[in-house]
Amino acid sequence: MATASPVALFDKLPVPTLERPFGVHLWPIFSKAFEKVVGYPADDFRFQPGVTPMSTIKETSIFIVIYYAVIFGGRELMRNREPFKLRLPFLIHNFYLTAISGILLALFIEQLLATVVRKGLFYAICDHDGGWTQPLVVLYYLNYLTKYLELLDTCFLFLKKKPLTFLHCYHHGATALLCYTQLIGSTSVSWVVITLNLLVHVVMYWYYFQSARGIRIWWKEWITRLQIIQFVIDLGFVYFASWTYFTSTYWPWVPNMGKCAGEEFAAFSGIAIISSYLFLFISFYFATYKKDGKRPSGRKAVRRMSQAPFPDAQAILNAGHSTGFTNGDAKSSGVKTNGSSTRSRRA
Repeated sequence: MATASPVALFDKLPVPTLERPFGVHLWPIFSKAFEKVVGYPADDFRFQPGVTPMSTIKETSIFIVIYYAVIFGGRELMRNREPFKLRLPFLIHNFYLTAISGILLALFIEQLLATVVRKGLFYAICDHDGGWTQPLVVLYYLNYLTKYLELLDTCFLFLKKKPLTFLHCYHHGATALLCYTQLIGSTSVSWVVITLNLLVHVVMYWYYFQSARGIRIWWKEWITRLQIIQFVIDLGFVYFASWTYFTSTYWPWVPNMGKCAGEEFAAFSGIAIISSYLFLFISFYFATYKKDGKRPSGRKAVRRMSQAPFPDAQAILNAGHSTGFTNGDAKSSGVKTNGSSTRSRRA
């Protein structure tokens, strides 16, 4: 019986193209999976404020308020109780967020690559037909919903009696609001912010999945660096899109690139929230990793981390003292900040 040659087998492999950068066409596969969950294919999805679930500012605000009530109320309920270990649920949580982020990122790349290459970056970020197609709206909406799944990060914190830092709590609530405003505001530049964030989340949640398994990984500091780089790039695109929108609309005599799709309230909220992220993450980075120009160790690490505005648990873990770690973009924690005592234990 004749066997196929290696060359023949190679020829049968899917060949990547601009429309199919991964060789296979991902969207039909995704659309069928979408249909099994909601009852209709992804191509039929239409985002309708007031009709689509979680599509109004009232719904979003109520959910965010509930989030803060649950985490701070839960922290008080756990104050005099023993912490839960929750290793398996925590592993599952980080794994499915890694998978969801990776799948969404691949779908975004498939939808955007040909547009960016053939019609240019400006078209992709400022033209409504470039960055706000029906498939992209489906992905924008699903990415928005994942922000509510990520709120479970903080639930793990208070159940395990880990400190709730300002950066972690603020970032999670603000990100849900940010995604909502951009979805309602139809900002075509949204895909830049979202794809970079998904890339960071693939790396970050995979790191915490492995860390929860007890695998020591040396590049934790690079996650924070990647987050800061992400916000710098985000702001470059958001400032540019906002500049060209406002100048072309109100001051056409000022040099600009032309019209840019999106609503004004979405531009202001994007600038404000992402700028605050950049400031807070830079503060976190220097307080955690760059104290006196080097990373502290031993008891000095614990003392310095307790003095930092956003102390980082992994730095303490590396010093031999674990108080646990937050799970979220900040992934920060620290020593006693909320009335609960720190415990020396393996993360």
